[in-house]
Amino acid sequence: MRNLFTILALALLFSCQNAAQNNEKQQKVINATPVEVPLENGKAKAYFASGCFWCVEAVYESIKGVDEVINGYSGGYTDNPTYEASNTGRTGHAEAVEVIYDPKVVSFSTLVDAYFASQNPTQVNGQGPDKGSQYRSIIFYQNEEQKNIILEKKQALAKQLDAKIAAEVYPFQKFWVAEDYHQNYERLHPNNGYIRNVSIPRLKRFQAQFPKELLKENH
Repeated sequence: MRNLFTILALALLFSCQNAAQNNEKQQKVINATPVEVPLENGKAKAYFASGCFWCVEAVYESIKGVDEVINGYSGGYTDNPTYEASNTGRTGHAEAVEVIYDPKVVSFSTLVDAYFASQNPTQVNGQGPDKGSQYRSIIFYQNEEQKNIILEKKQALAKQLDAKIAAEVYPFQKFWVAEDYHQNYERLHPNNGYIRNVSIPRLKRFQAQFPKELLKENH
């Protein structure tokens, strides 16, 4: 019995040490200097985390000026995260999307508006049925201008709802592209149970309240 208590005590000690290390690593990510992604062929990139990336991908691909949305992982402290590793909640990463857009057609500010309009902004560590730190809401900024836009909109929404807004605000560091089978998931798997019962209804709710002139037709 004494040996069992010794083992449990050591396990708890190492668990606490790991948690402390992880928190320290996560804090470094939060305090880091943002990385600014240069325009490529006139197109810009923005990064958002808001629950399951299948849902978020569909939302942003319905917006005019958005060329492509890539699913992946961001916001954490481990290299080369995988879907399985991210789901443990131990990588620090959240499921995220890379939005490739034409800044002459749609602004970063509008993309942030779409972000808040497409989710429950007060839900902590998840969206809908997807719960855990890997599904938490994060908006990534690449410079002070973007950071100010995010903070102003977050503050205005908090005042409007008279509630705390769950979205975290992180300096962008790196985006890790998810496995191939996660890309274009809603379009390729329209009859999937999750897509039909969670993803598509979330997209429809967003489209119903977002300005029609900002949305692609028949999408």
